[in-house]
Amino acid sequence: MTAPATDAPHRPDGLPDRIRHYIDGHEVDSIGGETFEVLDPVTNQTYLTAAAGQQADVDAAVAAARRAFVDGPWPRMLPRERSRVLHRIADLVESRDARLAELESFDSGLPITQALGQARRAAENFRFFADLVVAQSDDTFKVPGRQINYVNRKPIGVAGLITPWNTPFMLESWKLAPALATGNTVVLKPAEFTPLSASLWAGIFSEAGVPAGVFNLVNGLGEEAGDALVKHPDVPLISFTGESGTGEVIFANAAPHLKGLSMELGGKSPAVVFADADLDAAIDATIFGVFSLNGERCTAGSRILVERSVYDEFVERYAAQARRVVVGHPHDPDTEVGALVHPEHFEKVMGYVELGRSEGRLVAGGGRPEGFPTGNFVAPTVFADVAPDARIFQEEIFGPVVAITPFDTEAEAVELANAVRYGLAAYVWTNDLKRAHNVSQSIEAGMVWLNSNNVRDLRTPFGGVKASGLGHEGGYRSIDFYTDQQAVHITLGAVHNPTFGKN
Repeated sequence: MTAPATDAPHRPDGLPDRIRHYIDGHEVDSIGGETFEVLDPVTNQTYLTAAAGQQADVDAAVAAARRAFVDGPWPRMLPRERSRVLHRIADLVESRDARLAELESFDSGLPITQALGQARRAAENFRFFADLVVAQSDDTFKVPGRQINYVNRKPIGVAGLITPWNTPFMLESWKLAPALATGNTVVLKPAEFTPLSASLWAGIFSEAGVPAGVFNLVNGLGEEAGDALVKHPDVPLISFTGESGTGEVIFANAAPHLKGLSMELGGKSPAVVFADADLDAAIDATIFGVFSLNGERCTAGSRILVERSVYDEFVERYAAQARRVVVGHPHDPDTEVGALVHPEHFEKVMGYVELGRSEGRLVAGGGRPEGFPTGNFVAPTVFADVAPDARIFQEEIFGPVVAITPFDTEAEAVELANAVRYGLAAYVWTNDLKRAHNVSQSIEAGMVWLNSNNVRDLRTPFGGVKASGLGHEGGYRSIDFYTDQQAVHITLGAVHNPTFGKN
């Protein structure tokens, strides 16, 4: 389905015509004056220019963050004091959720209703880590009458945060909240396709009482600003979310400095549907799992594996429902799939759609939706009978495109689920309790949802295996990543050690 073709593109009031860096509490242009253009995904017209960070700009931001860490109050505040600031940040984000969502939707092409949910999740991320750093407890070990050993956590220093263009504001909050809660200072490099919502953090942090230099933002291209941040010797931590090829480059460039790395990378996640599953629930969940957020999500269940005895029924019902998914302008509250983020990405996704015509049976979509001759709009596209060696089965498309493949046995389902280089998420649909646990534990994925769809619990680890990532964040895993754990040993009685050289 499509929204009415006469529905005009929406342009929010008060859009800036340029975006600058934010360094040491001030908005600044690039030292060399470099800029880049930012397009809106509905018209693909330039709507602002942004400062393009170079090595000198990253050096200035890191220097400010380093001063704030070494000389400023932030790392030395009590956890409760930092917690109060983070709660104020959450309050400000929550109070501005409608504006944040409007700008995010315009900049990224996300449907406005889904962008609003991401803004609210960003506020919740700050609340969660504000509470966690106050309530956290660390290990203490006692040897009765002899010794006490305890763990002392310390912030590490300047954290380099590199974020993607899909749900950018919320994903920035996933990194900013734990990094700041634990007492680090940060340099954020947002994605060049979607810098608009990131530019709002400076005002929010300043109003909440974050000291100058604690938060710094450098816009720019990955191969320029991002590369300079990764290679900077005064940035001991890099947290990156993005595609696997870029992760490989970051891994290599960070190695000479032995930096701490947390990387959430690409995915080609399977959704395994057994014949005994609740098909109504499974179809609803797998439709949402690949078409929500325009299909531009790392945990999308973009490979659906269906037991053969229900395969034909599933494909028929799934395709019919996919054809009813509403494609429309991002600002329209009825829209379920909006515009892809950028014409480069649109061309990539459409290339896979054309490839899929020779690799599977097209049962829904397959091109532009009716009524949208321009802009980055792709109709929800479904290919059935896709072989496991097909590229649309193996490669991350990152758009509203899904491949459906049959299986006959439980062992074959697991084999197909594991037959790609990625291992981020997986979804299993069955009413057999033993099978649910055995299959989920046999799938090579960092996260598995049983009879559910990507419900995020911030207390649990988030991350993947194989080409889908390195390390985990979320809950105490984030605290572990952003802190050094120092073991302190105290003798309570006589010193217990051998004596050398006495005679």
